[in-house]
Parts: sequence; C-alpha cells; structure tokens
Amino acid sequence: MRLSRLIPSLIAVSALAACATHAPAPSMDTTAAEGAPAATAGLDWFMNRDGPEASLAYGVANSDEVKLHLLCRAGTGALEITAASEKPAREIHLESGGDTERYAATSEPAVVHEGELLTARAKTRDPVFQRFRRLGWIAAWADDARELYVAHPAAKAGIEQFFAVCG
Repeated sequence: MRLSRLIPSLIAVSALAACATHAPAPSMDTTAAEGAPAATAGLDWFMNRDGPEASLAYGVANSDEVKLHLLCRAGTGALEITAASEKPAREIHLESGGDTERYAATSEPAVVHEGELLTARAKTRDPVFQRFRRLGWIAAWADDARELYVAHPAAKAGIEQFFAVCG
C-alpha cells in the first residue's frame, strides 16, 4: 500500500526535475561492446503512427523538446525532415556510420522554443537513413559541431517499424 503512494510522488519529482534541468549534451563516448555511440539519458527516439502518416522524433518523451523529426506517408519512401537549430540555415547535414548527406532546407522561426526550425525533404533509401536504420543512431552537424542522436535499445524496434511503414 505504501509503495502505491510512493510511485506517483517519485514520478512527479522526476518530471519536475526534468523540467528544471537541461538535457546533457550527447556523449561522444562509445560503448566498448558495440563500438557505437552511447545513448544520452533523458533523450530517445519515439515512433508514432497516425493513419497513413508515421513519425519518428528524437527528444524528450512527452514534451516539445524535439531535436530531429522525421515524417512520412506510409509506403511512399519520402521523408520530411525537421531539425531544431540555433540560427537560420540553408541545409540539414546528417551523418550515420560514415554516410553523410546534406539536404537543402527552409528555415523559419520556431514557435515553442528559441531558434529556428529547418525543414527538408529526403528519401528513406538515402544511404544515411539506411545506415541509421541499421545502427540506431544519426548525427546532425551545425557549423563544426556534431550532435549525436542515439537510440536506447528499446527504441530500436520503433526505428525499424518507422522505416518499414514508410517504405
């Protein structure tokens, strides 16, 4: 009985703590066992399906803090990429496991946070997305800074499901 009272309190405190702190910068460390970048606590990939549309977003669960968002219509193989940016830019530069791609982007002021939202079009068959699908991580480059978006093990199935739906 006491445990049932304690759990909601712990959840509330955790949510409050998450709101009061900034997410740590993605780690550049690699796990020794896999040779892959380490996932960042508090950030992950989340897949959602709404009718014919599927989305895959990297950020904080149940929040507006999204670093990278992929959207598709089932079976089309076409992606819309949306990336958060500190300043206006004309491209989204992505990398995964050595494959890189630069996508021409439009930039507009962000509504829910400071900075800009960059939007671009891509294909699921592009090598950078095929590598991301296999490895479970992708990086975004801005100027000379590389920001890693690494899936936790449980989120990797959602990444695969997203690409299977998109075609």
